[in-house]
Amino acid sequence: MRIANLAGRLVLVEGERALDVETASAGAFGADPAAVFDRWAEFTAWADAVDVATAEGTAAFASADLGAPSPRPRQVIGVGLNYADHAAEAGLPIPEHPVVFTKFASSIAGPDISVRLPGDTVDWEAELVVVIGRGGRSIPIAEAWERIAGFTVGQDLSERTVQWQGTPAQFSMGKSFEGFAPIGPAIVSVDELADPDRLAVSTTIIGADGTETRVQDGSTAQLIFPVAELVSRLSETVELLPGDVIFTGTPPGVGAGMKPNRYLVAGETLVTEIEGLGRITQRLTA
Repeated sequence: MRIANLAGRLVLVEGERALDVETASAGAFGADPAAVFDRWAEFTAWADAVDVATAEGTAAFASADLGAPSPRPRQVIGVGLNYADHAAEAGLPIPEHPVVFTKFASSIAGPDISVRLPGDTVDWEAELVVVIGRGGRSIPIAEAWERIAGFTVGQDLSERTVQWQGTPAQFSMGKSFEGFAPIGPAIVSVDELADPDRLAVSTTIIGADGTETRVQDGSTAQLIFPVAELVSRLSETVELLPGDVIFTGTPPGVGAGMKPNRYLVAGETLVTEIEGLGRITQRLTA
């Protein structure tokens, strides 16, 4: 199952066609993409019986009309240094426990957007994003997959100067500018993936002249704290709520780890892709 936010309406997606959920369910489920998570078990039971390819009312759609598939998460949780090679490029030890921060929810954005650069040290971080379906506290690792609505693609954009200013550092502020948490294009249920613990992750920067540079090329198999363990360990402290999103960390290849440092500039386009989930695109402006 793949669900998306098409012009503010909840849809099921297959390929380049979408089915409006409110219409197809005869009003059993509403159009609001954020509301569906509170009825997740009931919704998935209905959606699993729907064949989007043959259902009446499917229609082609434009990717530019897609919004964030979880548009109003109550919690946006970030996990830092969750790939050993990324910790090494940052000059930091491999963490013994998940390094957790937040991106404020107002930074959530759709998958195909323009992002204004608030400074000259904006960095990229491609990330697998977990969307919570049925949350809770103290979730055992063995039950974690049952609590996940699915995966989506995310970019943890970071203004490094703001992130590291002051003592202590301002992680959440540097990562929460407008458009700094783009996610999408859809939420893909775990059963759609051959191996949900082993997904290729990449970031490509396209210059104003069309030159393409692959800057990140990793796999979620390299996660220090895999998805199920993260969900379980986070829930020991935080009550995970339906629709919450968890940015699970980025593989090596970020601009701050390059010598010399490389940061995003106006006119460039950022393309992030995760195997089986799709891609998201951000156009950078001054």
